[in-house]
Amino acid sequence: MKSLFLTTSHSKASVLQKRASVNDVASVGYATLNGGTTGGSGGPVTTVTTLDALTAAVTGTSKKVVIISGVISGDAVVKVGSNTTVIGASGSWLQGIGLRVLNENNVIIRNVKISKVLASAGDAIGIQASHQVWVDHVDLSSDRDHDKDYYDGLLDLTHGITGVTVTNSKLYTHWKASLIGHSDSNGAEDVAITVTLANNNWTNLNSRTPSLRFGHGHIFNNVFDNNNDGINTRDDLEFNYQWIYKQERTSLSIPLTLGTRLLEAMTLEAQRTQPS
Repeated sequence: MKSLFLTTSHSKASVLQKRASVNDVASVGYATLNGGTTGGSGGPVTTVTTLDALTAAVTGTSKKVVIISGVISGDAVVKVGSNTTVIGASGSWLQGIGLRVLNENNVIIRNVKISKVLASAGDAIGIQASHQVWVDHVDLSSDRDHDKDYYDGLLDLTHGITGVTVTNSKLYTHWKASLIGHSDSNGAEDVAITVTLANNNWTNLNSRTPSLRFGHGHIFNNVFDNNNDGINTRDDLEFNYQWIYKQERTSLSIPLTLGTRLLEAMTLEAQRTQPS
């Protein structure tokens, strides 16, 4: 059993300030490996203002950049195809509309604000069985006025995802925030998971901040504020936790059970995610 390496910081990283460029590529964490994550960089740029236009614009595997403009409301989850960059323009907002990356490769989602996606539709952002995905400067929330199953997850990463990095994002005011690894019985698939979580804010969340099963990962420079749960490791994984800032009502929930291995030293991949 390896011991937990934990250092606390006393300053919050600012988030949701940088506006994305259509040609930006992943520069941190697991999304930089295996050839990197470039999304639709260099492809045609399309701006959308309706749900139908968004749904059509992000489909397919051709290289493309899709910019969301204005407020788009609905009750749906939009499937994003491979080799795609999705960027939210300033002031844009998806209300009740989630994004799904399912069996795809090389996707970037940045500066997108998503709220109140009903459980009947799915997660705010769900990434499943996909590879090389960068999620950056996203704003994900709902409310806690309803039952815990009224909404699903804010950011779920499951079914053997690899090469995923989540940076500079806000997850807040929600029941079940982020599930990494599908279920206790899905280890054969989820053992492949590789994920980096860096410079994110987790605020006013009830649970799954995040919940982790299987795979390998690195969590650093995350802020946890006023949550009812903490980082929750469930089954057979290797994660490195660094520079974690905790505030009132947040616990670091790490059961040291057989098969849960917490890295004392960084792996080669984790070294690449060291903050400058």
